[in-house]
Amino acid sequence: MKNEKQNYSVLMSVYKKENPSFFTISIDSMISQTIQPEQIVIVKDGPLSTELDSIINKFEKTYPGLFTIVSLRDNVGLGLALNEGLKKCRNELVARMDADDISHKKRCEIQVETFLNNRDLSIVGSIIDEFEKNPDEIISTRVVPTDYKSILKFSRRRNPFNHPSVMYKKSAVLKNNGYGDFRRNQDFDLFVRMLNKGFKAQNINQSLVLFRADKSNIKRRKSWTKCKGNIMMILNFWKKGYSSFTDFLIVSLGQVVVYISPIWLFEWISNKFLRKSKTI
Repeated sequence: MKNEKQNYSVLMSVYKKENPSFFTISIDSMISQTIQPEQIVIVKDGPLSTELDSIINKFEKTYPGLFTIVSLRDNVGLGLALNEGLKKCRNELVARMDADDISHKKRCEIQVETFLNNRDLSIVGSIIDEFEKNPDEIISTRVVPTDYKSILKFSRRRNPFNHPSVMYKKSAVLKNNGYGDFRRNQDFDLFVRMLNKGFKAQNINQSLVLFRADKSNIKRRKSWTKCKGNIMMILNFWKKGYSSFTDFLIVSLGQVVVYISPIWLFEWISNKFLRKSKTI
């Protein structure tokens, strides 16, 4: 660690259905950062499998003092689990990480430097690359707006951040009461509340995280529960005056199209309008 200002915590949540191998790779990717974290907080969102517990215990023994484990009695969902973990983060900068994704080695170095260069920022995310089985074989890129003005405009209809890529200031998140009690879109709700109150944000114009995008992930995005959740989120934004009625109508129509479309058509729409495919 070059100086105290560069200290940051990593915040992860894991539950019993996580893939143990993916979980191990995810943690390794954070330990291997060019600027290593001062702390890794792992929230056990309810009881875990014996294998997942064993992985956590092994990392704790291998890296004494690095890990802070928060054990929840019941599975409460990602947002509420992250709120409990955030309380235990001892650094102002907190890097979010999912239990099945992979961070590039310079991810946190780039984000920390961005914060040091602009003290007004509260959120720094990035573009992410998606893969199915082999992280060396990128199938698409999830592009998000980079500058603050574009992020604000984008957020009226869609999440302007890739949640697993985000690093944020703990104090800023706590000032906005953390994640809401939603099973989905917890991050979207939080980020919009922060943006709506004037907290500044930026996305790095390069991929800093590799995201697993297998067939099961596509099916979850196409489920009615997911589509309805997106519609209700924008409806809530409209009622609060953040999004317009036109935004609500466009999002609602888009989500209905997503839901009724066959998977092959949904994949085409996603790659054509929501992502950049490898060939672009």
